[in-house]
Amino acid sequence: MQKTFLNALGQPLGASVPGWQGARRPPKSPMDGRTCRLEPLDPVRHAAPLFEALAEDAEGRLWTYLSAGPFKDPEEYRAWLLAHAMGDDPQCHAVVDRRSGRPLGTASYLRIDPRAGSIEVGAITYSPRLQRTAAATEAMYLMMRRVFEELGYRRYEWKCNALNAASRRAADRLGFTYEGLFRQATVVKGHNRDTMWLSILDGEWPAVKRGLERWLDPANFDPAGRQRQPLGGLIAEQRARAAE
Repeated sequence: MQKTFLNALGQPLGASVPGWQGARRPPKSPMDGRTCRLEPLDPVRHAAPLFEALAEDAEGRLWTYLSAGPFKDPEEYRAWLLAHAMGDDPQCHAVVDRRSGRPLGTASYLRIDPRAGSIEVGAITYSPRLQRTAAATEAMYLMMRRVFEELGYRRYEWKCNALNAASRRAADRLGFTYEGLFRQATVVKGHNRDTMWLSILDGEWPAVKRGLERWLDPANFDPAGRQRQPLGGLIAEQRARAAE
C-alpha cells in the first residue's frame, strides 16, 4: 500500500513525486540482447518470415485471445501490419533470433502515456520456435529495461483476457503484480472479454531486473539448454532481499 500524507486540510494525499516532468516516448530503434534483437516492425522485411514462423502454430492457438488473426497468407498479414502496426501507439517490434537472424515473433508498446509515466506491453505473438526459450524472456527484459532505465516510466502494464491462463502465467513469471479484473471490458471476435490488469512499478524494477539477469545468465542453463533455476523463484528471492 502506498504511503499517504496529509495536506493542510487534513486530507490524505499520495507520496510526493518531486521534480516529475513525465517520461519520454519510446524511440523507434532496435534493442539488442544476447539471444535476440528487437527491431521496429517493418512489414516489407518482416511480414513473410513472421507469417512463416507463426504459421507453425497449425491450430492457431496463439491467435485465440488476440483481436486479429489468424491470417490466410503472407499478403493478408502484411496488409494488416501496414494498416495497424506502423503508428506510434501501438509501437510494434519484431523479435529476431540472434542465431538464425529470423524474426520469430512480435511485441508492442501501447497505451503510451508519458505524462503519467505509464506504458503497456502487449500484442505479443510468439511462434512455437520462440516460445519457452531464453530469447522469449530476454525480449521482455529488453522492453522493460528500456521503459524504466532509458525512458523513465513509473508503471509498466500487462493486460490479458481473464480466461487466457497462459498469458497470466507469463505475467506472474516475469514479476508482474495482479491488480484487478475489469468485467465486460470489451468484445473480442464476438465474445465477451473480462480483462485482468497487472503491473510492475519503477520501485519494483531493480529486484525484477536482478532476477531476470540471473535467469538469463548462461550459467543458469545446463549443456542441454535447460534452466537450472526458475525465473519466478529468482525474482521472488530478489524481492525478499529488497524487503529486508
